[in-house]
Amino acid sequence: MKTSFRVSAAAAAAALLACMLPLGAAAQGMAKDGMLVGPNGMTLYTFDKDAGGKSTCNGPCATNWPPLMAEAGAAAKGDWTVVTRDDGSRQWAYKGKPLYFWTKDQKAGDTTGDGVNSVWHTARP
Repeated sequence: MKTSFRVSAAAAAAALLACMLPLGAAAQGMAKDGMLVGPNGMTLYTFDKDAGGKSTCNGPCATNWPPLMAEAGAAAKGDWTVVTRDDGSRQWAYKGKPLYFWTKDQKAGDTTGDGVNSVWHTARP
């Protein structure tokens, strides 16, 4: 008896991406439509004022731009790193840039935060 398996291109891409992300980050961020998205499918952003792998978005800024938080056991791998925020919590960064959500995005695929104040940009792989 012959058994055949079919794998959709999307499933194959998701499996490949999961292998490329750091342990734990597969649930944290992935590429979709040429941009990075969080586990909820929402667009991730970078902030021009962040430098040296450090987040400068705290307080009210972090209320509007929630950080992509890293679990306690999360470890850096490849382009994915974990940065420590001013309050001691941990946040995912990609290629040294801390990653954030934008509270005004309503659904997966929204990119309303791109270009805000000329310092917020859609995160791209």
